[in-house]
Amino acid sequence: MTADAERLERAIAGFDAFNGADPNTETSEGEEHPKELLYAKRMTGWLDKLAPDASDALRLAVRCQHIGRWSIRRDEYPEGVKGYFQWRGALAEFHAQTAGGIMGEVGYDAGAIARVQQLVRKHKLKTDPETQLLEDVACLVFLENYFAEFSRKHDDAKVIGILQKTWAKMSPRGHGEALKLKDALPPDRRQLIEEALGE
Repeated sequence: MTADAERLERAIAGFDAFNGADPNTETSEGEEHPKELLYAKRMTGWLDKLAPDASDALRLAVRCQHIGRWSIRRDEYPEGVKGYFQWRGALAEFHAQTAGGIMGEVGYDAGAIARVQQLVRKHKLKTDPETQLLEDVACLVFLENYFAEFSRKHDDAKVIGILQKTWAKMSPRGHGEALKLKDALPPDRRQLIEEALGE
C-alpha cells in the first residue's frame, strides 16, 4: 500500500470512528447501525458506482459529509426557512472543521484539507464537477434510502417542492440514476416524483 493510500484509509477510519459514536441508530438488513456511519457507507457505495476512479479528496468529502450530524440539532434553531438555513450552514461548517481536524491528525497538509472542506461546504455547485458529483451522490442516497419514509411524514405539496429543488441540484447523469430508483418505489411514492417532474 502506498503512503497516500494508507493515509486515505486512516482518515476514513477516523471519520468512521467519529460517526460510530452516533447515539441514533438505524436498522438495515436486520442489523442495527449508528445512523451517520451507515449513511457515510451508503455515500461511498454510490460514489463507487458513479466514479470508481474518484480523487482522494472526493472520497474523503463523500465519507464525511454528515460527520457528527447529531451534534447540532434542528430544534436549536428557529422554526421556518430562515432557521432551517441557519442550521444547515452551521452543520456544513461543523462537518468541514471536524473532517479537517481528523485529516490533519493523519498527516494531510493544509491544501488537501481545504479542498475537502470546499467540497463538504458544496462550493461552486454546478461549476465544480466534483462538488456536483458529491451532490448527485447525496441526492441518490436520499432517494434510495430515506425518501419513502421522509415523504410519509410530510404533506404531499411540501414533498413535491423538496423533490423539485433536489432535481434542480442534480446533473443530467444524476437524473438518469434517480429515474432508475423511482421505479423501485411504492406506487404512491413514485407518483409523487412523477408529479414533481411533471410527468
